[in-house]
Amino acid sequence: MPAVPPSVDRPGGRLVVLGGGVIGWSVAWRAALAGWSVDVVDSRPGRGSSWVAGGMLAPLTEGHPGEEALLELGSESLRRWPSFAGDLEAAAGQPCGLSAEGTVVVGLDSGDRAELARTVEYLIAQGRCVEILDDDEVHRLEPGLAPTLTSGLSISQERSVDNRALLAALRSATYRAGVRTVERAVAGLDDALVGDADQVVVAAGIGSPELLGASWSGAGALLVRPVKGEILRLRHRSGAIPVPRHTIRALVHGRSVYLVPRSDGVVVGATQHEAGTDTTVTVGGVRDLLADAAAVLPGLAEFELVEHAAGLRPTSPDGVPFIGRLDDRVVLATGHGRNGVLLAPLTADAVVAELAGTPVAAAKPADPWRFS
Repeated sequence: MPAVPPSVDRPGGRLVVLGGGVIGWSVAWRAALAGWSVDVVDSRPGRGSSWVAGGMLAPLTEGHPGEEALLELGSESLRRWPSFAGDLEAAAGQPCGLSAEGTVVVGLDSGDRAELARTVEYLIAQGRCVEILDDDEVHRLEPGLAPTLTSGLSISQERSVDNRALLAALRSATYRAGVRTVERAVAGLDDALVGDADQVVVAAGIGSPELLGASWSGAGALLVRPVKGEILRLRHRSGAIPVPRHTIRALVHGRSVYLVPRSDGVVVGATQHEAGTDTTVTVGGVRDLLADAAAVLPGLAEFELVEHAAGLRPTSPDGVPFIGRLDDRVVLATGHGRNGVLLAPLTADAVVAELAGTPVAAAKPADPWRFS
């Protein structure tokens, strides 16, 4: 583990954040409040994977056996979300789209329901609170659900956020805090925009390994690979069923689908494919998402399909991000996979603490050196 340089406990130096998504802007905003002079550098700020995210803040329903470290990180970050959102809205002068409603989880067929039962067992074994719903209870929470869905789960502590409202609020808050956003590609850590920075935070998602170059191999040849996810945005139309109140997660014949409410409709997602850097939206992906969503909430057939898009989730080998110091000048905040929005508050707090030489214990599972 590299030593923390003496200069980092003197906030007020120049900090360059490479990456202008939810993670990069969250780090930049918090660092500016801590006294750093911050530049965010990105060729397309706010238009990467953060732009097409579902915005679920759902560490429990995203949890799987073997991913206990990710469950702990997500739960800790979820705990920080209300104060993070409150501070952000005050700083930005606009809402960030946080919803206090929880998650309803359902399964379509007997195999899906058996899988949900295993999920309940796992979460209970991890000491988590899950409410099991019968037929009446699940339709009381979400009347638009298909009549064939006769049971489910409620996880009331989970939340969601409108990812695009969040990006807009972060951009406003960073601007008000004096952060400069530079729309330009960077070749590496020796780029002229980066070269004289006291500290550098790499939050560039799937572009992080290329930016780091040889420095990356020094941390045990860590990898961030792209995982493609397709999403749909549906707009409510007059006469259609109301927009659901809760995030709805469902298993449909073994496939996972989520429906996240927005003020004007629903985000439906997400497929998951290892497809390199291909962001083509496929006919098969759209077909499966629409079919599965309509099987869960039949009234969605009357909504308007207004957008289909694909993003590339920056995913680490074990699903846990890399948050922490790489060397005396570079701090990592990358590899968040499907949980970038959820982990933004914890990541920002951990990076700013790392810059000050006081690492956050809660972020220890995300140590960039854990494989070496």
